[in-house]
Amino acid sequence: MTAEGSVTASDRVRAHVALTKPRIVELLLATAVPTTFLAAGGLPPLGPTIGVLVGGTLAAGSANTFNSVYDRDIDAVMRRTFHRPAAMGIVGVRAGLVQGVVLAIASAAILLWLANPLSALLSLVAIAFYAVGYTMLLKRRTPQNIVWGGAAGCMPVLIAWAAVTGSLTWTPVVLFLIIFFWTPPHYWPLAMKYREDYAAAGIPMLPVVRSEAVVASSIVRYAWVMVATSLVLVPVAPMGWVYGVGAALLGAAFLAQAYVLRRRVAQSAPDVMATAMRLFHGSITYLALLFLLVAIDPFVF
Repeated sequence: MTAEGSVTASDRVRAHVALTKPRIVELLLATAVPTTFLAAGGLPPLGPTIGVLVGGTLAAGSANTFNSVYDRDIDAVMRRTFHRPAAMGIVGVRAGLVQGVVLAIASAAILLWLANPLSALLSLVAIAFYAVGYTMLLKRRTPQNIVWGGAAGCMPVLIAWAAVTGSLTWTPVVLFLIIFFWTPPHYWPLAMKYREDYAAAGIPMLPVVRSEAVVASSIVRYAWVMVATSLVLVPVAPMGWVYGVGAALLGAAFLAQAYVLRRRVAQSAPDVMATAMRLFHGSITYLALLFLLVAIDPFVF
């Protein structure tokens, strides 16, 4: 393990940035920013948009920082995560906690300044839910950790909608539910690949406590609900033909990949893990393209 005092200043800066898990932050912004366009019915106002970009980035960074610090023990024994700064001891617990608190306060302050109190409050709720609800209470205790803990990752759409409109309606709730139902079929394929890691760390991810057949069937069920929810947005928002057609085609492609995984599992095929990872990466593309359609739709007459 690397001692906290044995690294250079530049190493420490990079470690503190890595603690925020920037790639996850990018995915969260990919859902938040399009939501501002839908909320505004076109180009969103500049102030709230900057608030969502900056405040949302800081909020996600804060939540991920708390997660990294708390999970440093299990990260250290998993091949996928042993190199994370807190797990390696490059960033200490106190420094990590200070960073998380500072980012949380900065996030709420920026959203309060550039948007409104509701969006600022929601950012703090999102941080607390991920840091406490998922990381501390759910992750190590239940196979449903990703299902319910994934709600924290749905919060950016509520924050973005509130930042632009100052309120919440059924439309952001449906957007929230799309991401909520997307999270299990997105993450469980990854957990299938790293099942031994999670088992060694004592994390009861679904692939650890259930067979591959059960996991694959669960992925298919959640994928169907996700696609159905994405189409519910058409009458609720309401959305135009660009989103409607695009969502249907993207949903069909996602379902096709999910069924391929289930079939390969049933066949005990040697490429099951490769198929699972294709679904994992494909799920990211699905969500990014779906929310791109959300952003484009208000401009199509």
